[in-house]
Amino acid sequence: MEVLGMIMAGGEGSRLYPLTKERAKPAVPFGGKYRLIDFVLSNFVNSKIFSIYILTQFKSQSLTEHLQEGWRFSALLRDHFILPVPAQKRTGGEWYQGTADAIFQNINLIEDRGYDLVAIFGADHIYRMDIRQMIDFHMNNNADVTIASIPVPIAEAKSFGVLEVDAENRITGFQEKPDNPKSIPGRPNEAFVSMGNYVFSSDFLIRSLYQDSEDPDSTHDFGKDILPKAYRDSRLFAYDFRSNKIPEVTGAEIGYWRDVGTIRAFWEANMELRNIKPTFNLYNRNWPLTTTSFGRPPAKFVFNEDGRRGQAVNSLVSEGSVISGGIVQDSVIGPEVFIDSGAAVINSLVMDRVYVGKNCKINMAIIDKDVVIPDGTTIGYDLEDDKRRFFVDKESNIIVIQKGFKFP
Repeated sequence: MEVLGMIMAGGEGSRLYPLTKERAKPAVPFGGKYRLIDFVLSNFVNSKIFSIYILTQFKSQSLTEHLQEGWRFSALLRDHFILPVPAQKRTGGEWYQGTADAIFQNINLIEDRGYDLVAIFGADHIYRMDIRQMIDFHMNNNADVTIASIPVPIAEAKSFGVLEVDAENRITGFQEKPDNPKSIPGRPNEAFVSMGNYVFSSDFLIRSLYQDSEDPDSTHDFGKDILPKAYRDSRLFAYDFRSNKIPEVTGAEIGYWRDVGTIRAFWEANMELRNIKPTFNLYNRNWPLTTTSFGRPPAKFVFNEDGRRGQAVNSLVSEGSVISGGIVQDSVIGPEVFIDSGAAVINSLVMDRVYVGKNCKINMAIIDKDVVIPDGTTIGYDLEDDKRRFFVDKESNIIVIQKGFKFP
């Protein structure tokens, strides 16, 4: 069974601004040393799916460099590749108009190699998934399309697109933000919500894309156009993501899936990692997360020349970082960060190669790469002052300092 992976990595991620000012959303750093795209790529590789195209579009340079540095297979096997595919406007003069149009503009990649199945996944969510189990479900049901779905409480389902299913999880309808969501048979308090991840039988996918391309009223999106029209005449099934079994994943992590599309959600997902027993465990050796490695030295915690001890409490500190007489608490620190004497970083996310000067006080902040924070700077203790100097998220009051920001 030949499976092709196609990862949708072209999103602008406007709600994550200014983290997406210079990069696509899938390239945003997460958890100290990773990028958002590392999670879906790790799922594909751990699931032994090695033929993967990554469809890029907006501000893709950072993402392309990351893929080149950390996600290269050997050239010895023809069907082992992870290749970025920039928008090429093969079918006209427009950028991608929707998820279906993105695949249609690259339909030659599917037709030329004769794949049996195509797994189309997003690039910017935090989760673990054995995609082979979803493929087995797809094959056992002789499905045309299988949609990865999360069961959510009925009260929460009103805010999402809901999949109506029968007792075998065959899709019988779609509801967009319904007042009265239809529950899962036998589970009256839950409804299925689409994750936006699909497994298609190739013949059905190709036929549907050509038909959709000729529809002048279509927005050329899988979730809005193709799938809601197809369920009556085709075999569409909902795959229960919570049924997916991963070694060492137990308790609250079963069914864990986070959309980090806002500054608040992004900050919260990072801060969850600092807990003694985080919901999402980065340290699962049986389902490892892969990313770039530059051979950095270990993190170091040292006494400064004035006798202050560098320390980190309830925090993640990445390789190459030095805490020299400063303190880090309840934070996530990226690679090659230097925190100088007397500085205190609390409840914050600090990305690569940031220098925090002496006696700085930082709280509730996200500091992007390559920022030098002068000695004595205070961030996160005077909201009105922070609003005058920096970008402050309106929903959460989290301060975000963009990549390469220059202090006066």
